[in-house]
Amino acid sequence: MNREKIAWTASVVLLIVLAFKIPGTLAQRDDDYAFVRTLVDIHRRVADNYVDPVDESKLNQGAIDGMLEQLDPFSVYVPPAREEDFDHMLNGTFKGVGIRLDQHPDGTVEIVTPVDGSPAEKAGIQPGDILLAVDDHVLDKIRLMDLIKMIGGKIGTQVKLTVRHPDGSVVPYTLTREEVREPNVKGYQRNPDNSWDYFICDDPKIAYVQLKQFTGDSYPELRKVFEQVIAAGMKGMILDLRFNPGGQLDQAEQIINMLIPKGQTILTTKGRARPEQKRISDGQNILPNFPMIVMVNEHSASAAEIVSGSLMDNKRAVVLGERTYGKGSVQEVIPLDEQGGELKLTVAYYYLPSGRLVHKKPGATDWGVQPQIYVPMDIATQEKVLKKQEEQETFRRALPKTSTHPSSQAVAQPVEDVQLQAAINTMLGVLVFETHPPTTGGTPVPATQPTSSP
Repeated sequence: MNREKIAWTASVVLLIVLAFKIPGTLAQRDDDYAFVRTLVDIHRRVADNYVDPVDESKLNQGAIDGMLEQLDPFSVYVPPAREEDFDHMLNGTFKGVGIRLDQHPDGTVEIVTPVDGSPAEKAGIQPGDILLAVDDHVLDKIRLMDLIKMIGGKIGTQVKLTVRHPDGSVVPYTLTREEVREPNVKGYQRNPDNSWDYFICDDPKIAYVQLKQFTGDSYPELRKVFEQVIAAGMKGMILDLRFNPGGQLDQAEQIINMLIPKGQTILTTKGRARPEQKRISDGQNILPNFPMIVMVNEHSASAAEIVSGSLMDNKRAVVLGERTYGKGSVQEVIPLDEQGGELKLTVAYYYLPSGRLVHKKPGATDWGVQPQIYVPMDIATQEKVLKKQEEQETFRRALPKTSTHPSSQAVAQPVEDVQLQAAINTMLGVLVFETHPPTTGGTPVPATQPTSSP
């Protein structure tokens, strides 16, 4: 068969294939164009004829929002003007100088605390300082939100803050605005030098670590703390994922991967347009084994559910608290054409190693991660716990050097955080059992008398 005949035959085959494919494609395209024409027609008639003047940009946004509202709360459109703020939110960062403010009833603005590593903290601004002026603009009955806008600004620019210290001295600070990263890994309380104290009990040494959100550096930060407490002789770990809204999926995977042996399932994801993907632990950089309790509540969502549920299914940790939120969906951020913003779209669900779907679908009666140890907490107590955590996060001025560890005596005292107390008691029981296993005819060691591990 000569070359011309082969080419002619191939062309005929291609045309036959296209004849079957094009009609469906063209039909879909015609439907799309018909929808767009109708949408544009409605938009123009509303803009021209509605009884009151309309903001056309709001009409555009409303049309997009209305379409996405038919999906789920996690699929949203991010317009170009909000892309930068959205990206900062995903990364757990913000632009500014890194101070938390509180406004008293008389209008006085107090600096609650600087943020770790922020320009304000490096400059020496401290908790309890009173903010008097911004760029020589004296603060007089200014709204807090307006003040925050004044202090914020473009990265690299400067702002002058004048503060009054508790001793009465007035000091001006010229700060350069930066991308400030809010630390997500926190301990039980601050030491006198404002470093974190990660041990909630000294004898035996029980570590307590909070992970507030899963941002781009959650894994390396958490691993650093884990290695630190292991080197300090930790016997057991309490990881607090309560009130954690989730975040970046890859960080959750890396955290699980450093805790479970090679070859175990971390999680599985699958969606209508996404093939099933099973993540398997690789056994690299795995940490030494140690007893572990993960705390969750109904505000623990997404990546927090992946970590707690996967560690539970892999029998690596005990989960304590209340059933989690039930946000088991995977979102992708899809850039739109011609600077049209971004589309955050749900594309898949994730499944725990047991095959359990965590996501709460409409009408579902079972969702989330069900703790093995159920410890309820009412709303009033939750608020007290959050307030206490905020107090413990706050920087302190110079304090006299004292023991900041609760030790075994502090553990026995009643606390408002009943879930944390239950976690401590459970961990003490585990450690006592490991240190003094039951023997025939022996006298059991009381769980209320923690002893030192060898």
